[in-house]
Amino acid sequence: MAPDASPHTLAVTIERFGEKCLLGCAGDLAGSGCSFLVAQVTEALPGSKVIELDLERVEFVDSMGLGTLVRLHRTCKEAGCRLLLVNVNGRIRELLNLTNLHGVFV
Repeated sequence: MAPDASPHTLAVTIERFGEKCLLGCAGDLAGSGCSFLVAQVTEALPGSKVIELDLERVEFVDSMGLGTLVRLHRTCKEAGCRLLLVNVNGRIRELLNLTNLHGVFV
């Protein structure tokens, strides 16, 4: 079976405010969107003390997406940066609560 060549369904905008970087996410945090988000956060990491992921327009997060958020949290922490999730919608908040990850990102 050939690898899935479909484009990811996650869009990310990046705004920098001094040592704080805001990444606005829209779409699905799943599949290839996960590696795309990792690349965007990695690009934003140098010079950042705080990275905020605005999840207001994220419609879906799967298990790979949850794993990506945990990985990004660890990567940021190791780099001396704090990763925060902001504008988390109700469905994603419930998912974070069910998986006991809600306290990791506040």
